Amino acid sequence: MISSTVSIWSILAITNWFGHSLLIGSFGATAVLLFAVPEAPLSQPRNLIGGHLISATIAVILVAIFGTNFFTIGFSVGLSIFVMYLTHTLHPPGGATALIGVIGGVGIDFIIFPVLIGVLILLVNALVVNNFVHHRKYPVVWF
Repeated sequence: MISSTVSIWSILAITNWFGHSLLIGSFGATAVLLFAVPEAPLSQPRNLIGGHLISATIAVILVAIFGTNFFTIGFSVGLSIFVMYLTHTLHPPGGATALIGVIGGVGIDFIIFPVLIGVLILLVNALVVNNFVHHRKYPVVWF
């Protein structure tokens, strides 16, 4: 699908401009949701932004307190799902964001670079592509 390809290229282009990597594996799964099923509840901005940010924050906290180990690697995914569920921000790629963060032993900057900036790039692409190119209505609901 061209729209998801261009969205990932957008992140790469901005990565080159910033000089700081903004691309993580979970963004590939996010692109599937945003461009293949943009009307799905899990694709909406609240879920997109909230799910990734919650999961990134959980990864940072777990790494800061416990480091990267057997416990934190598994617990990061389970805790992220639990908190996303409680906050009504369930976004399946968020689980991968937590896993990536813990395995990578990330620090607090992970929440902004790459997660928040990358998610906002994907959101802007989804707004443009789904509303102007595909003549869909995205988002169905913001919050």
